[in-house]
Amino acid sequence: MILLGVNIDHCATLRQARYRQAVATAGGAIEPDPVTLAVLAERAGADGITVHLREDRRHIQERDVWRLRETIATRLNLEMACTPAMTAFALQLKPDSVCLVPENREEITTEGGLDVVANRDRVRAVVDAMNAADIKTSLFIDPNEPQIELAAQLAAPWVELHTGSYANAFHTSSRAKELQRLRLGCARAHDCGLTVNAGHGINYVNIAEVRTLPHLHELNIGHSIVSRALFAGIEEAVREMKTRMNA
Repeated sequence: MILLGVNIDHCATLRQARYRQAVATAGGAIEPDPVTLAVLAERAGADGITVHLREDRRHIQERDVWRLRETIATRLNLEMACTPAMTAFALQLKPDSVCLVPENREEITTEGGLDVVANRDRVRAVVDAMNAADIKTSLFIDPNEPQIELAAQLAAPWVELHTGSYANAFHTSSRAKELQRLRLGCARAHDCGLTVNAGHGINYVNIAEVRTLPHLHELNIGHSIVSRALFAGIEEAVREMKTRMNA
């Protein structure tokens, strides 16, 4: 059984489009509420909820994360940059897990994996701090052998392999090559003793191939599920993805 972590960032994106200047994040006329979406996703079978508290606070806000910590019944996975400020916040919040991601103010969403090799000391400091606090750490990385091997050396228990290059190549001649990169990355991560997660760009079509990758523990999916929820409702969107993941 592959687990499903539902990323609810884009529910907050819709809210911020109208209520960015509001003091509150929920209540009154302010909608939609990402916490309500998370609870409904859990009820439909989500195994965890993922949010990315970005430095520029473009969607998820700190209050959202605290309300999630107080409300949801499954696991809270906090995506975060490798900064002292975010490390301090995570240690105070104590989510079930954190996923270390790159962060670029110019990007629309997280593009590409974290370069662990180039940021070894910064990543090590965060992983050490999370391990000491008994918070599981995942590194969001491209399926490249040096990145995977260093993740294991730094004692990060999990990796989340970036599936965005494969998703972008799905309708091109590079699709098979990108899928093979992911297969080899999953196998290498497993051989290194890492728990293997994956995410980015996974949708209701390419899941048929993604689910065949070896050693998958969990997939983190957001945009596609929130998009489907606009037409089918969040509970049906989550149930259908779970079914396609574990056909």
